[in-house]
Amino acid sequence: MKNLSIIISLFLLIGCTKKEEKQIEIPKVESYTIEQFFDNLSVGGGYFSPDESKLLIHHNKTGIYNIYEMSVEGGEESPITESDSSSIFAISYFPNDERILFSMDNNGDEISHIYMRDLEGAITDLTPAEGAKASFAGWAYDLKCFYYLTNERDPKYFDLYELQLSDLSSKKIYENKDGMSFSGISDNKKFITLQKSNTTSDNDLYLYDLGKKELTHISEHEGSATYSAAEFSRDNQKLYYLTDEGAEFTYLMAYDLNTGEKTKILDSDWDISYAYFSYSGKFRVVGKNEDAKTTITITNMESGEKVELPDFGNIDIKGVNISRSEKAMRMTVGSSKSPNDLYYYNFESGEFTRLTNSLNPEINENDLVEAEVVRYESFDGTQIPAIYYKPIQATEDNKVPALVWVHGGPGGQSRTGFSSLIQYLVNHGYAIIAVNNRGSSGYGKTFYQMDDQNHGEGDLMDCIKAKDFLAQQNYIDTSKIGIIGGSYGGYMVMAALTLEPEAFDVGVNIFGVTNWLRTLKSIPPYWESFREALYAEMGNPFTEDSIRLRKISPLFNAENIVKPLMVLQGANDPRVLQVESDEIVEAARANEVPVEYVLFEDEGHGFLKKENQIEAYGKILDFLDQYLSKKDEYNKNNIKNS
Repeated sequence: MKNLSIIISLFLLIGCTKKEEKQIEIPKVESYTIEQFFDNLSVGGGYFSPDESKLLIHHNKTGIYNIYEMSVEGGEESPITESDSSSIFAISYFPNDERILFSMDNNGDEISHIYMRDLEGAITDLTPAEGAKASFAGWAYDLKCFYYLTNERDPKYFDLYELQLSDLSSKKIYENKDGMSFSGISDNKKFITLQKSNTTSDNDLYLYDLGKKELTHISEHEGSATYSAAEFSRDNQKLYYLTDEGAEFTYLMAYDLNTGEKTKILDSDWDISYAYFSYSGKFRVVGKNEDAKTTITITNMESGEKVELPDFGNIDIKGVNISRSEKAMRMTVGSSKSPNDLYYYNFESGEFTRLTNSLNPEINENDLVEAEVVRYESFDGTQIPAIYYKPIQATEDNKVPALVWVHGGPGGQSRTGFSSLIQYLVNHGYAIIAVNNRGSSGYGKTFYQMDDQNHGEGDLMDCIKAKDFLAQQNYIDTSKIGIIGGSYGGYMVMAALTLEPEAFDVGVNIFGVTNWLRTLKSIPPYWESFREALYAEMGNPFTEDSIRLRKISPLFNAENIVKPLMVLQGANDPRVLQVESDEIVEAARANEVPVEYVLFEDEGHGFLKKENQIEAYGKILDFLDQYLSKKDEYNKNNIKNS
C-alpha cells in the first residue's frame, strides 16, 4: 500500500507539473506599426566644421535624406537642404570656411554629382557633365583643393581630377585608360595608388608616379590574393596597404617608397577592413570585421598606447572621424537593437556627448531582439555562420513561423547592425536567420571563393540547410518557413522557388536578378573596371558559360514556381533592371500562384524614401501573414474555392 501511495503521488506530481507547463504564459511584447519602425532615424556623416564647433550630418527625418548641422554640444540641428525628391548626402565642410559639399543623384539612378552650397545658400553643381557620374575622392593635405573621380571622358572609366578651392577650376591629373581603380594620393601629390581587378578574390596594386608617369607593380604574387591601399604615411616615405597574400585574412603591410621593402605591420584572426591616420598622424585607426561586427582600435602613435574608448556595453562603436586638430572625434555607435547614433568625444578629457537619438521614442528597446551569431552544418559539412533573431513571444506552446534571410552581393555579408525591417518582422512573430552562405565576405578567402561558378548550387543549399537549424528550435513551426532577400539575395529567393520549389513555403524577392544573361550583359558602363572580375566569378555570358548561366537563371525555370511570391522593384534601378522583375512576375502569374508586385517609379537599387519603405515593407508583413503565418487557412480556402 505504501508503494502504491508513492506511485500515485508521483503520477499526481507529474500531472501537476505538466499542467503547470501548459499554463506557462506567452512572454509579453508590445507590437509596433510599420510607421513606428520607420520613424527611426537613419543618420550618417558627422564631419567637423573648420572651427570644430559643429558637425555636418544627413538623415531622413523628413522622409528623405537631407543635410543638417549640429553643435558638438548637442541640441537641435539646423536644416541645410530641403529636398523632397532626390536624397542628399553630406560630404564635408570646406577646410577653411563653412561652404558645404554634398552628393545627389536623380531618384536612385546612381548618376551622382558633387554640389557646393556657398555661404549665402546658393547651390552649384561642380561636376555638371550630363550623364556623367562623379564621386568625392578626398581633400588634398594642403587643403587647397579636393580630388574627385568622374567618367565624363569615357562612361567606362573614371579619371582623377583636382578642383582648386580658390577659383573652383578643375584639371585632370590622371587619365584612366587601363581600367584601373583609384585608391589614394600621397600628401605631397607625387604618387597615386591604383588597383586592377582580376577576379573578385584576386587583384593587383600599383604605385603611379604622377611626375615621371611611371607605374610600379607592388603586388607581384602567385595564386589568388587581394590588395587594397590603406594610406600613405604623413612623411611620404611609406604606403600602407592591406592584403591576404599567403593567408586567410587580410593584414596590414607597409611598402617603403624609396627601397621597395615590404614590412608586415599588423595581422589578426579576422579581416582588417581598414587602417588610416589622423590629419597629422598622431592617431592610427584600425577597423576589423570580427564575426559580423566591426571592432575599432585607435593607437596613439606618439606613445604607442591604445586609446581607451568608452564602453557602451552591448552597443558597438561602428566608426569614427577624428577632427583635424586631433582633439576630438565623432563616434558612430549602434547595435542590433539600436539604430546608429552619433557621439562627440574629447580626447583630452575622455568625456563624450550623445548627439542623436535615432530610435523612435515610441519604441521600447526591450521589445526588440538582440542578434545572435550562430553556426550550422551545411550539406557538405561546411560550417555556415549566420545571424539569428528569436521573437520574444516564441515558446514551445506558441510556435512561430520563420524566414531565411539572404544578403546582397555576391560576396556581401549579413552583420549584427540594426535593421528596421528585420526588427519589424521579428516584433510581429517571425524568427529570422540571416545566412552568410558560402561566398560571403568576412570569413576568410577560402570560404569567400567557395561559390565561384557555383551560384544557385552550393550557396542555395546553404540557405536550405538553415532549415535544419530552425528545426532544432522547439518554438519554430517548421511547416511555415519562407525565404527573403534583396539584390543577390533576391536572386537566391528566386533560385529557391525555381530550382528547389518545395524547399520554402513563400518567397519575397527584393529587386533580385532573375536573368543572369541579361544582367551580366547590361551592367552599368561605370562598372567596366570590375566587369572581367565579375565574369570570372559568375561566368561570361558571351562564352559557353552562358549555358550554365541560363540553367541557374530563375526566369528560364519559372514554370517551377508553385509557392506564393512577392516582388519589389525600383524603376530607376541601374543594376537589376525593372524588366527582370516584370518578366518573373508575368511568368509566375502564368502558373496561377499568388503573386504580389510592388513597383516604385522614384526608387533605384534600394528604397530610400520613407513613404516607399513604409508601403513596401508593410506589404511584406501583410503578404507573410496571409501566405505563411496563416498558410493552413489559405490552403483550406484555396482548396474549397477550387
